[in-house]
Amino acid sequence: MHWFDEFETRHLDVNGVQIYARVSPGLPADRPALLLLHGFPQTHVMWHRVAQLLHKDFYLVMPDLRGYGDSSKPAGLPDHSTYSKRTMAQDVVDVMDILGVARFGVCGHDRGGRVAHRLALDHPTRVSGLCVIDIAPTLDMYAATDFVFAQAYYHWFHLTQPSPLPETMIGGNPLAYLHAKLGGWGSAGMAYIEPAALAEYERCFANPHTLHAMCEDYRASASIDLEHDRSSRALPDLQGRIACDTLVLWGARGVVHRLFDPVTLWQAQCAAQVSGHLMAAGHFIPEELPQETAALLQDWVSQRGATTPTP
Repeated sequence: MHWFDEFETRHLDVNGVQIYARVSPGLPADRPALLLLHGFPQTHVMWHRVAQLLHKDFYLVMPDLRGYGDSSKPAGLPDHSTYSKRTMAQDVVDVMDILGVARFGVCGHDRGGRVAHRLALDHPTRVSGLCVIDIAPTLDMYAATDFVFAQAYYHWFHLTQPSPLPETMIGGNPLAYLHAKLGGWGSAGMAYIEPAALAEYERCFANPHTLHAMCEDYRASASIDLEHDRSSRALPDLQGRIACDTLVLWGARGVVHRLFDPVTLWQAQCAAQVSGHLMAAGHFIPEELPQETAALLQDWVSQRGATTPTP
């Protein structure tokens, strides 16, 4: 895809898996580093418009999370730890180690935001700033579950059912399911998606191993991830809170805006400053509003320090 012609393609062996990533060329030491993490049901391609706007000023790293895109798709374990956000966060920290980046900003959309949240908790010295897009903290969202939320985010409860039930059901017509997700959550259809990007999402989503991995991602969020979140919140003296400034972006047409107060919820989990911006979009903000997203990220990352190389 021509969007990434100016980026290097890397296959990085980390944490028992291989992570596929698009990476800015050259050395990271002379410009701020920004790690961009995609969500469900997409790949790193979702950042293509934002990347075109930021690549001259930032050292960008855009991986496919384990289980997604062209990264490894290991089978899930009974405790779902293979796809815990702690494990997925360690993957991308190891990626940054290989690339020689000690400190960086991290922005995650959807599932990528949950990985970014855990990364900021487990590796606070590595993260100069955190941005989460169209999510509230996982534990708070589950705790507030009611009929309206369950109807809007039914996939949270469908994908967590024991394997292979959801995998088999979605596998019967994976593209119909994919299109329903991409066109939902306030998106009002798929017109915002470039045809080449949609083709890439379709290619990856149709892989049965990807379907299993995605289900395991959600099973982890409903089990081991909640245990990790509760343990973090129980730590004394703000040790289990996000240590860096946090930027929250959420869509005016999305479920998060309708049912939650994201800035208040994130401030409760952050020992630093939280700022927020309501965006005139649905759930898939970086593709719907790339210029606005890029401008906010540029200001936010630039104010929070440049990368330093690893020793």
